[in-house]
Amino acid sequence: MSNTVRETTPVIAVSRVLGPRRRWWALVVLMLPVLLVSIDNTVLNLALPAISEDLRPTGTQLLWVIDIYPLMLAGLLVAMGSLGDRIGRRRLLLIGSAGFGAVSVVAAFAPSVEWLIIDRAVLGFFGAMLMPPTLSLLRSVFTDRNQRRLAIAIWASGFAAGSALGPVVGGVLLEHFAWGSVFLLAVPLLLPLLVLGPLLVPESRDPNPGRIDAPSIALSLATMLPVVYGIKALAEHGPTPFSLGPIVLGLAAGVVFVRRQPRLTHPMIDLGLFRQGAFSGAIGVNLLSVVALVGGLFFVSQYLQLVLALSPLEAGLVLVPGLAAMIVSGLVIVPIARRVRPSIVVPVALLISAVGYAAAALGGGDLDAVGIALVFVALGIGIGAAETVSNELIVANAPAAKMGAASAVGETAYELGAVLGTTILGTILTASYRSAVVLPEALTAAQSAAAAETLGGAVAVADGLPSGLANVLLSSARDAFTSGIGPTAWIGTILVLAAALVALVTLRKAT
Repeated sequence: MSNTVRETTPVIAVSRVLGPRRRWWALVVLMLPVLLVSIDNTVLNLALPAISEDLRPTGTQLLWVIDIYPLMLAGLLVAMGSLGDRIGRRRLLLIGSAGFGAVSVVAAFAPSVEWLIIDRAVLGFFGAMLMPPTLSLLRSVFTDRNQRRLAIAIWASGFAAGSALGPVVGGVLLEHFAWGSVFLLAVPLLLPLLVLGPLLVPESRDPNPGRIDAPSIALSLATMLPVVYGIKALAEHGPTPFSLGPIVLGLAAGVVFVRRQPRLTHPMIDLGLFRQGAFSGAIGVNLLSVVALVGGLFFVSQYLQLVLALSPLEAGLVLVPGLAAMIVSGLVIVPIARRVRPSIVVPVALLISAVGYAAAALGGGDLDAVGIALVFVALGIGIGAAETVSNELIVANAPAAKMGAASAVGETAYELGAVLGTTILGTILTASYRSAVVLPEALTAAQSAAAAETLGGAVAVADGLPSGLANVLLSSARDAFTSGIGPTAWIGTILVLAAALVALVTLRKAT
């Protein structure tokens, strides 16, 4: 596709009435849900120690607090993207915003970890309505590819900006208020969207949408939920019928979903898109790089606070340089991507991230705050550039009429990557901790159970012990936690290198 070609499908014709200034203001509005999602993910990681101390979750429950939200997103994004193609993408965005804001207020006052997990699941339902419309509406608003590249780079930088803002704002909140306050950040971000969205963002929909296929929605959920649950159980209990069974069940549902789509007059997702190397390769890069990034955030946020004993605000500030590097690299890569093929620029960028992860693996538990900051700068440079290029390729290679469902596939890869990041890297780190921690004999059965589950649980138990016994417990727990950082970081290195290889092989014909 030429950089100067303007698309002419009826779906996006409305964007031509927009003046240049209104297009960029529309982009500002569409970035609000992006900021919200990224802030929410970062803030929650910072709040994990406080949640652990207050609600006393098990290690598995703590992972579910994180995972259930992106898991629901991953299961529903394609369905919601397809729904937006039918009822209107802007309308879906506004419905999701109102629901997300209301449930966020409820989650802020969750009385138990079980209620918090339920609230996070409902947030995932409404969150699935937020992301597909934002990327697909950019296709409607920016018809020139050069402008769209820049718009998508700015849009993608919203993830990094939110991640950078989240630790600072969240750190301030956690310094002065209970952990529930971090959920209330959704309200000031979503209110402007509800007010300005109808004024600045044009409606966009598929002119021939067809009906919604309920069995496909059920099959997508039946694929995602059992597979992720099985991976968790496999990491915790090994290969048993209770871990392998759900994985087999989910994969079987996925096969039925894939076989069903070609038989439908109006499928939830056009599987022919995956025969395009640029589209499928961009999806693969999104998935693998996000697994590495989110998995890294999971253990680094705990390492900074529970091992290095930094406050939530101090821990957030350590991560800011890397997240700022992600923003800068996402913008700088735009003019480079006009001249250098994606099959070159994406692997080179990801190699920088691989170097950062390898440094974390070699440093292990000896890294200080400066070392962690440098590692995250390397991660941010590579992944920020790769995400910008891959998201633009998804938009450029999908038909405009099905842009909602197609962009939802990219978002599904992102959210599934977030799930697998904490599932794979998080459970490996947790299993390593449990196998290495040595508990003092003086602990009660309840204290031993809590301290053996997570490092956060050990810190909470130590707060109620005499200083000598507390020091012995904390020393053992921190050593056990840091012993798992090296192997976990090596797995992250392999994931980033795998993403670079996918880009090298699949994006050779992409422009």
